[in-house]
Amino acid sequence: MNYYIGDAGHQRGPFTIDQLRAMNLSPTTLVWREGMPQWQPAHLLPELQLLLSHSTPMPYASSPAQPYNPTESKRVLAGLMGIFLGALGIHKFVLGFTGAGLVYLLVTVLTCGVALSITGLLSLIEGIIYLSKSDEEFHRLYVVERRAWF
Repeated sequence: MNYYIGDAGHQRGPFTIDQLRAMNLSPTTLVWREGMPQWQPAHLLPELQLLLSHSTPMPYASSPAQPYNPTESKRVLAGLMGIFLGALGIHKFVLGFTGAGLVYLLVTVLTCGVALSITGLLSLIEGIIYLSKSDEEFHRLYVVERRAWF
């Protein structure tokens, strides 16, 4: 499959995926290939995401698979679970971070509650952080960027 890139307002290409790999694309580089209705930033094309330079920060943009919908925000639920049941990792499970939730749960259970004060304090802090963020910022950090810790 051939790709074209937008460079300073000019179209360059066609390029193969191997040629693009050598170019060190940024996430904001505009890319087009046959079958696409319009030019899109490289970070929106799944087949190019592994090629992108991770040193360049990716701009915030809701992907089509994860559009921001304020009525579906889990910010308040996750925040309250972090404050009241956080030592068990419930707030992490609510957000879909199963691994992080298991860390909380296993540390609390396997230490027979000895670490309860530590996991409880950490989850209290996380719950407050969740509740102090706007819905948009919460969505960007924990849904789009999938930040599992603080």
